[in-house]
Amino acid sequence: MALMLAAGCRQDMQDQPKMIPQRGTEFFADGRSARPQVVGTVSRDQLHQDEYFYTGLVDGKEQDALPFPATLQVLERGQERFNVYCTPCHSRVGNGLGMIVERGYKPAGNYHDAKRLAQPLSHYFFVMTNGYGAMPDYSAQLTPADRWAVAADIRALQLSQNATQADVPAGTQIENLNDVAEREGHPEWAGPWELPSTAVFATPETGIAAGAPAKPANAPNAAIQNPSNTGSS
Repeated sequence: MALMLAAGCRQDMQDQPKMIPQRGTEFFADGRSARPQVVGTVSRDQLHQDEYFYTGLVDGKEQDALPFPATLQVLERGQERFNVYCTPCHSRVGNGLGMIVERGYKPAGNYHDAKRLAQPLSHYFFVMTNGYGAMPDYSAQLTPADRWAVAADIRALQLSQNATQADVPAGTQIENLNDVAEREGHPEWAGPWELPSTAVFATPETGIAAGAPAKPANAPNAAIQNPSNTGSS
């Protein structure tokens, strides 16, 4: 009977000799239960052994290669991220005339000019990681893998604007852009790019006077101070 009663009184590990974070202890000389990290500790997913994948540099130099295969999935992801974060300034075709630029902001980089066509692929990854000129970095918005995917999409845009039929793999059907646009019911796709109808440009009218400056006569009572009461006693 005593053994049966003793079995029913077990604690099921409710009492454990463990350290609780942020509580003191007499076990260690410094009285802290939370222990400092040992030398060389690396947080999970922060080892970054692949230097090129995380920096876009090899021995401090940019390279013209992706750190992984440029699959269709990578290109689709890069296009989706590019359309979200890059098109406002660079436009969907990468000519540097996005909607923000069309409305007066400083022109963005044109991926199709001679300077940027000559840049290695990792240059774009490096710029997204660290920023360049007026462009801030996008390391908080884009993971390293996404930055590489966007770089791949930029290279695809560059190739598309200068592609010829000789670049098309043998056996692939080639269609005229006008025919594709007509078939899809959007012939304007093949036309020149223009500003959207929602864009409104106007020249400010002259002769518009500003409002009357604030004076004690029209200022709130609480905003009026008696100069004689502002001095030191």
